[in-house]
Amino acid sequence: MNTLWIAFAAAAAIVGTALATGWAQSKIGASVAAALAEKPELRTTAVLMIAIPETMVVLGFVVAVLIMLKAT
Repeated sequence: MNTLWIAFAAAAAIVGTALATGWAQSKIGASVAAALAEKPELRTTAVLMIAIPETMVVLGFVVAVLIMLKAT
């Protein structure tokens, strides 16, 4: 039963961050598209703004790995 909760905690760490990243990128993507239509010179900033939320998923993966390693 204990390993079930450990696996559930690791999965929740990834699922939570993936959902948060998807929500953030949906909001940022719409704003970036509107900004680029008016000012095309903002493309570098736009790429950075879209890439920043991806770090949440990477950190969620690191937390999941740490949970799994701590359990063994």
